[in-house]
Amino acid sequence: MAVAGCTKCIKYMLFFFNFIFWLAGGVILGLALWLRHDSQTSNLLILQFEDQQAPSTFYVSVYILIAVGAVMMLVGFLGCYGAIQESQCLLGTFFFFLVILFACEVAAAIWGFMNRDTVRTISKELINFYDSAYIKAVDVSGSPSKDAAIKVLAVYHNTLDCCGKGADTALFLQVATTLCPGKVLESFQKSQSCHDKLTLLFSEKLYLIGLAALVVAVIMIFEMIFTMVLCCGIRNSPGVY
Repeated sequence: MAVAGCTKCIKYMLFFFNFIFWLAGGVILGLALWLRHDSQTSNLLILQFEDQQAPSTFYVSVYILIAVGAVMMLVGFLGCYGAIQESQCLLGTFFFFLVILFACEVAAAIWGFMNRDTVRTISKELINFYDSAYIKAVDVSGSPSKDAAIKVLAVYHNTLDCCGKGADTALFLQVATTLCPGKVLESFQKSQSCHDKLTLLFSEKLYLIGLAALVVAVIMIFEMIFTMVLCCGIRNSPGVY
């Protein structure tokens, strides 16, 4: 091998971190696919009511995560191969892609921080969709869309194990027996409202995404440092001309 001593140690450390980076890409890809097919979110986001589709803003973020996970796995493999082969060309290409990924992640973090209210609209949009069905479900005038609204509420109540929106009207209390699951109805006064459950559902998933992004950012910083050190070591090795 061209490198020796401390540089050789850096080489294997870089390989190790690249392997972790490759695994992290696989984890993010798996997490994104789980978020895409999670029964709680998918059951709610496929609903339609009065020719209105449930908000799908959340899925846009999930598709971005799928792309990021796939790119991370590709870049991680490139870094592992470049480190083992001690190739300045491959390591340079790896470093270039790593910087781009890191810049994109920092930009996404800044955008998310500056647009916290926009991010929260994911749950707000679903709450508004729930409320539109809620109004029709308790309508006593015989609205033609009442049956469809009741079915929409039933999906929400069974999926989230909730009932109502917290400040429920007397009309809703009269029809609660047909709208809410039995186990929730038994403790209706103590059960969590669907508004609270929707907010909690997407808050937890966003925190999970944020935690994964933070771990990946730390790994990328170490990788960039080790890549630069290894490239310098390879360039200064006696066997490299």
